[in-house]
Parts: sequence; structure tokens; C-alpha cells
Amino acid sequence: MSGQLWYLKACRLFESCTTEQLQRLEANSRVKNVSKGSPVYLPADEADSVLVLASGRIKICHLTSDGKQSILAFIEPGEIFGELAILNVGNRDEYAEAVEDSRVVAISGEALCQLMEEHQGLCLGITKIIGVRRQRIERRVKHLLYLSNRERICHLLLELAEQYGRDSARGLEITLRLSHQDLASLVGSTRETVTVVLGQLQNEGLIELGRRKVILKAPDRLAHQVGVPPIQTNTTNLQQQPSSRVYLRHSFGS
Repeated sequence: MSGQLWYLKACRLFESCTTEQLQRLEANSRVKNVSKGSPVYLPADEADSVLVLASGRIKICHLTSDGKQSILAFIEPGEIFGELAILNVGNRDEYAEAVEDSRVVAISGEALCQLMEEHQGLCLGITKIIGVRRQRIERRVKHLLYLSNRERICHLLLELAEQYGRDSARGLEITLRLSHQDLASLVGSTRETVTVVLGQLQNEGLIELGRRKVILKAPDRLAHQVGVPPIQTNTTNLQQQPSSRVYLRHSFGS
């Protein structure tokens, strides 16, 4: 089995596709290795392909008018991104950057559109992805408008804990390593403000901080403070089972 075909089969979105359909996609795809810190695509690049992350981790970002980075999402292996290419939007608005050495499969947007026309399940799956990501962005905008810095940071920590949480002797550890600047870029705040709020949460016994590490000492109390249900995690195989992300369904509209 060739590399592209194996990676496509590993993507949950294509689980119901036949081997013949996947082979057609493979014939219209290419594999690209991207080193840590390098762009996968840039703003104004032509949106002519949909991408599947085979390995590594990607962040989707937007540059504000004053040149600051706003992180919109992190992409994990098996997920697609750049999906707006199927809508013939022309050029991309955001940019994608490798957080670590990554391997990406780029699929022709035209070839994927052709397959969607004959595969109702695939069409519905991609439509849901577009809808969910739009809802998350809309929810984040509402948070920026109506929530305090502390509330936005608490929401973010709960989201990250559900997606990347791992039980440890000291609490629920977020395995995704993020700097205070990364956290600030995710919630639309400043690094200094994030540092102050994280310090307050640590002093209150809600979290424990380490080098690029956050451990939730009392996740239920943290959830109660921002009025959302306690998070539920599947620490056995969390990243491969997105249906278990209960917090995202309740709080981020997914």
C-alpha cells in the first residue's frame, strides 16, 4: 500500500470510501514534509487543495491588522484542514504552520469535489466539519466580546484538557505544550495578562504550572466557575476519539 493511500485510509472522514474511490484521490494527491516552524500555506496562496495531516501537528493562524498572531485551531493527525478549497474561495485568508515536523497529504480540491458528488456520506461529513469550525470561531468571537480575560482563559484550559488531558498523580495534565504567548494568541489577550491570570489560578489551587505545562488540579471547580458541565475525557485514546469531547459540544458549539 502506497503512502498517500495509507494516510487517506487513516483519516476518519474517508472511512466509508471504497478502495477505488481512495485510489482516485491518491492519484490526485501529493505528500509534503514540513519542518517545525515552516508554513504549510500562507495568506493569499491559492486555495486549490484540501489537506490531510498524516503526522505531526499544525496550527491554523490569522494575522491581525497590527501584525499579531491569532491561533484559530490546532490540527492533529488524521484531520483535514484547508477544506474551504472545495468552495472555490480563491485565495486563503489564514495561514497554516507546522508546530512540529509534519507530513501533509494535499488532495486536489477538484478531485475531492467530484467524489463528494457521488458519495453522500463524505459530502455530509465535510459539511459538518465546515459548520463545526465556523461555530467554534463564532463562539470564540462571543467570548472575546462578552467574557473577561479570566473566563476566556478558563474556557480554553478546559477545552485543552478535554482534547489533550492525561491523568497524572498531580491532576489532569494538558499534554499539548504551549507557551504563555501561545495561550494569549488563542484567547485574544496579551502574554502579560495570561501570566497574571495563570498565577492567580495557581494561587487558588485550581492549576499547577510548569515549563510549557499546565495541570488542572480541580477541573470540576474550574468548570463550575465559568458555568459549564464538568469535562469528560478518555485518557486511553483521547485524540483518536473526538466524539468523547463533551466539553466542546457544550461550550464550543461542536
